[in-house]
Amino acid sequence: MANVTLTHIAKAYGNGPTVIRDVTIDVRDQEFVVLVGPSGCGKSTLLRMIAGLEDITSGDLLLDGKRINDLPPKDRDIAMVFQNYALYPHMTVFENMAFGLKLRNMAKADIRERVTQAARILEIENLLDRKPKDMSGGQRQRVAIGRAIVREPKVFLFDEPLSNLDAKLRGQTRIELQKLHRQLRATMIYVTHDQVEAMTLGDRIVVLRGGDVMQFDTPLTLYNRPANRFVAGFIGTPPMNFLPGQVRQVDGVRCFITAGVAMNIPITDVAQQTALTPYVGKLVTLGIRAEHLTVVSVNEQAVPLPVRIDALENMGNEALAYVTMGESRLVARLSPTDVLALAVGQSATLFLSTAHAHFFDDETELVIR
Repeated sequence: MANVTLTHIAKAYGNGPTVIRDVTIDVRDQEFVVLVGPSGCGKSTLLRMIAGLEDITSGDLLLDGKRINDLPPKDRDIAMVFQNYALYPHMTVFENMAFGLKLRNMAKADIRERVTQAARILEIENLLDRKPKDMSGGQRQRVAIGRAIVREPKVFLFDEPLSNLDAKLRGQTRIELQKLHRQLRATMIYVTHDQVEAMTLGDRIVVLRGGDVMQFDTPLTLYNRPANRFVAGFIGTPPMNFLPGQVRQVDGVRCFITAGVAMNIPITDVAQQTALTPYVGKLVTLGIRAEHLTVVSVNEQAVPLPVRIDALENMGNEALAYVTMGESRLVARLSPTDVLALAVGQSATLFLSTAHAHFFDDETELVIR
């Protein structure tokens, strides 16, 4: 397959705003990279520039080291799967999948071999004589993917291909895409606004915001070591909890004073103490994942928090407790048995594990390490 390199890529529409500012990423050969971010962050625009459907304002786009900025889409050896499937309604599945190969004047025997092989991989061999109107959304999406596979391109691009499917089918299709990636050993770039899709599919993930790359890393690194507050809040379900406050020195120990509540959260971890030294007297934000708020103290670094229970969601395998502490709203991920001791509208104590706390600079929103 191929590696794709974007160096200082930018996109602006005439005298209008710049939608992509300065993107530099390297997609390795046979890697599955996901572009994720909220609506309007520029992820689909970036994908369309790689495909050649949008002009690049500045920067270099390289495919296997060759600059392809000005190469037309048909000559880039890149296949794209769209959100709306884009199938021809009057053609059968076989004809839809074979259409691009016929335009290349490929021999009929070779076309049949490629279409049959792709259909076998996608398990749609029994659908080759059907037309799109006689198939479900999931089946149509497989046909669209099959049409890309038969081209045997260097790079596959996916633009939110699962957004039209229901939740159960999205989950099933995610598994199929993972299997497909392993079978084809292909370079794939995938766009989604769904961070669950991004976390489950991507070898690495590009988190975008307002045309800028916030972080480019593996799913677990994004979750456990976010580079800034935006990534911390965007990646993870439920999102990371944030407590605004101030760093102070109390009895030789640096403490985090929460906003709206007269209490200290002592920071005893040596590395955290060192990192927060320049911030004594300054406003910072503490971030904590839902699973690190517990109903019992898990270690000596756990700090009790007085909270009020606003709502409880027991989902069988886990439970979510939505609570308020002062002016801050938090969510805790608990076991189904732990949540039985809590009641909506009542006061309770949750323990915050400072060993798992993240701190963010209030001015730059960057993580403090």
